[in-house]
Amino acid sequence: AHGWAKWGRGPEGFGKLLQQIGVPLPELTARMVTLLELFGGVAILAGLFVVAVSAPLALSMVVASVFPDEDGSPGADLTFFEYPGLVRGRAGAGMVHRIGFRVASEAALGFWAQRLGSAGLESTVEGDRLRFDDPEGRGFELIAAPTEDAPLVARHPEIPEKFALQGFAGVRAFERRRGASHQFLADTLGFEGTGPDAYESRGDSRGSFYVYDAAPEARGLGGSGTVHHVAWSSTLEDHVAWRDRVVEGGGDPTPVIDRFYFRSIYFREPSGVLFEIATVGPGFATDEAKEHLGERLSLPPAFEHLRAQIEPNLTPLPNPREKSPVR
Repeated sequence: AHGWAKWGRGPEGFGKLLQQIGVPLPELTARMVTLLELFGGVAILAGLFVVAVSAPLALSMVVASVFPDEDGSPGADLTFFEYPGLVRGRAGAGMVHRIGFRVASEAALGFWAQRLGSAGLESTVEGDRLRFDDPEGRGFELIAAPTEDAPLVARHPEIPEKFALQGFAGVRAFERRRGASHQFLADTLGFEGTGPDAYESRGDSRGSFYVYDAAPEARGLGGSGTVHHVAWSSTLEDHVAWRDRVVEGGGDPTPVIDRFYFRSIYFREPSGVLFEIATVGPGFATDEAKEHLGERLSLPPAFEHLRAQIEPNLTPLPNPREKSPVR
């Protein structure tokens, strides 16, 4: 189904997406993947070359591990792509280098400092913020600052709810050239300036900060431990209009991409950070009950026939609902 869709739209749009996300030889790769999905899918349906075709098909489709709150809400969705053996990357100009999460209180910072320490991770507390790097070197900070936004909490048997993460606070990025993105962020995307090189993007129900820091001299390298892109949300009704605004503002967005659970466009803001604007719906509970999200691998219908080839190649994830509750 995806091969036919790419072929019908032409591989140029898919090639633009690959170019935006930094894939080498994007036009050639787009044509190769399109042909692989098109003719490989036909071969599988016909029962031909099942083993030979299904393996590269599975390799061409990156699986995302999504970690949201209990409702799969926008504003709490941290996604990881599984690339076994990927070399360590390094954040540089035009890349996000730190992800901020909200917590309810400074007592929560103490809880997380202790929990991180027990996992062998060092952390530092600076005022209302706790900062640490994950095992791959990705920067995080937990922020205990007042907000009127509703908390987006994922229940976990080892985490008291009063100490739980409450959704994204924002991200910090390395600026390629100071002030290069100001007009685009303010005029095109509607971000509000909150200080030198600092912005807030706020919708009807919540907001997040977007802050630039001076870039290090070393060139950034994509790889494990780096942030691929930052996503902002849109209603289904406004999604195409946002794409039009990006074009009018001088951006070069991809076509609208249907991810089954949501729709997306991708583009780089002038400092080089890859942005996604994703729709709020249809949502992760489209094809299974909300109460059972995360208990098994969810595949869009177009990929369901590849389940037997995909699952054995993925790292098993524990189901936190099976653990003992907090006492």
